[in-house]
Amino acid sequence: MANESAVFFSRLLTEFTLTFHIIYATIGVGIPLMIMIAQWLGIKKNDEHYILLARRLARGYVITVAVGVVTGTAFGLQLSLLWPNFMEVAGNVIALPLFMETFAFFFEAIFLGIYLYTWDRFENQKKHFLLLIPVAIGSSISAVFITMVNAFMNSPQGFDIVDGELTNVQPILAMLTPSMPTKVGHVLVTAYMTSAFVLAAIAAFKMLKGSKHIYHKKSLFLFMKLGLVFSIATAIIGDFSAKYLTEYQPEKLAAAEWHFETEKGVDLVLFGVLDEGTQEINYEIRIPKFLSFLAKSDFNGEVTGLNDFPKDETPPLYIHYLFDFMVSVGMLMIVLSLVYVWGKIRGWGFIHKKWFSWLIVAGGPLTFLAIEAGWWLAEVGRQPWILVKYMKVSEAATSSDHVGLMAALFGVLYIILGIGSVIILRRMFKNNPVEKELEERHNEDGEHK
Repeated sequence: MANESAVFFSRLLTEFTLTFHIIYATIGVGIPLMIMIAQWLGIKKNDEHYILLARRLARGYVITVAVGVVTGTAFGLQLSLLWPNFMEVAGNVIALPLFMETFAFFFEAIFLGIYLYTWDRFENQKKHFLLLIPVAIGSSISAVFITMVNAFMNSPQGFDIVDGELTNVQPILAMLTPSMPTKVGHVLVTAYMTSAFVLAAIAAFKMLKGSKHIYHKKSLFLFMKLGLVFSIATAIIGDFSAKYLTEYQPEKLAAAEWHFETEKGVDLVLFGVLDEGTQEINYEIRIPKFLSFLAKSDFNGEVTGLNDFPKDETPPLYIHYLFDFMVSVGMLMIVLSLVYVWGKIRGWGFIHKKWFSWLIVAGGPLTFLAIEAGWWLAEVGRQPWILVKYMKVSEAATSSDHVGLMAALFGVLYIILGIGSVIILRRMFKNNPVEKELEERHNEDGEHK
């Protein structure tokens, strides 16, 4: 078993890497779909603004892909260096989706390169649009495969351990775990939702800074509509996730909801302050019997309490705050996007007020923070296990004394990558504003004629 220092720094570095990588991974999954929808609308409506939107998104997307490749590679390296005992099992059982994720990325990258360098080579834009389909599929399938690995960690199957030896390995069965459908669905729709709200926030910010251009107005309306659709889908899949946890990881559900005693007709607890000694909750908001409904689709259903599990196998109780934050942001964005979209249709004037636009701008970083909270909830909520019921985190970590130095070095790398990507993206779009690009396109079209 690894020493406590090695376990601590291994966890710290892995959490730091995932926290940073998930930003670029989310963009990498969600933006290709946004590009595809924008270009499809441009072709269908013969609208140059949507075509330009797709072009500008694709240009910025390349920068985020490059950073995502670096952080993804770093994470793959860290799995082997920091968690060798886990990889001894995972390398034999769940290596197939890891390989397929790499294949899916290369599939996406090849067609993305062709798409970017053939913008002006097709007279028929529909043919150029077809190149986006494998890009969007590749990015989403890549997320599916890597999420399968995470699902395997939460509900491992497809192998047996007999006398300490790994036997009866079934890679396909290991990929198709009980947690896979809800985890994959949640990762995909939250990536689409977050990407839509971030792009809506950018459009709203440009308008707050004085842009009156129809391009930004169209962008804002499009992405708020998409954000509404995917935020509702996220809520629906969240309900399925609660039912999965009830059956397969009841201790995680109980910890997230501060539910201690097994009983029927359990209230859903939101917010509050917990006294861990007495297990009393103060200042909370309770929705009567709603946890039973989420868990069992029955307002009088029985939900297992945290006190029924061994103390050394229960997750940290602070995951309740992560759950609250994630759900609160999700509900806020459903309401905000619904009001905006319906208000746009009905002609409500207040949705164009500065205070409302600032709410939309705030929605961009808030949804990213909700994504982070969701991943922390998923990973911390599995503690103390790295492979549920098979291997604890303390048993999986390296025994090296140099993990602290490695954490510091990777921390510097992530700071450089984060600041660098923001500077490059800012300069890229600042030096090529929408008005300039549209004027150049009009001049080119005039010369061709």
